[in-house]
Amino acid sequence: MSAGPDLAWLEEVRWDEQGLVPAIAQDARSGEVLMFAWMNREALAQTAERGEAVYWSRSRRKLWHKGEESGHIQKVLDIRLDCDCDVVLLKIEQVGGIACHTGRRSCFFNQFEDGHWQAVEPVLKDPAEIYK
Repeated sequence: MSAGPDLAWLEEVRWDEQGLVPAIAQDARSGEVLMFAWMNREALAQTAERGEAVYWSRSRRKLWHKGEESGHIQKVLDIRLDCDCDVVLLKIEQVGGIACHTGRRSCFFNQFEDGHWQAVEPVLKDPAEIYK
């Protein structure tokens, strides 16, 4: 998946005013959307070079190699850019089967029902065991 030395392809991405682009991580096998995050140029370049997802953490204001602490890395099998060039889609293999910091498979575990949000997916592993 090497990005190669020529990074001109990064200029085709429509970065927002903060230099970020939304990124969706989708299970390559099932098509399930596992998470959403942000990428800057360096994160996208590193993702292409490593073959593993690297995001930009807005709260920590630094690059974040997904799974660096939890071990739940995302192996990137395919990188896509939408028709407006302003959203990145990563088709990934989720190592360990857990994408969410809550210990669930997906970050999208809350479902709107009867006027409120209801958690509809189980915690697969206690976050206290994941993040020490």
